[in-house]
Amino acid sequence: MKRKITGYHLDRSGDWVAELCCDHFQHVRHNPPWMNRVWVRTQSGRDSKLGAQLNCVKCDANAPPDKQVP
Repeated sequence: MKRKITGYHLDRSGDWVAELCCDHFQHVRHNPPWMNRVWVRTQSGRDSKLGAQLNCVKCDANAPPDKQVP
């Protein structure tokens, strides 16, 4: 199910995580050649993707909302 990106945070390992409008989180790593997401490396790149949609497999599975770990 497609859901909009509403924000980002860093996980404990320093990887970027997209916060989706459905209250689920999804890692958005730049890890070529498997994932080519150069935009995640800069603040302006991440900002440019706010409102973009990602496929949320957690919604497809009816998973409960995620909780951010400080």
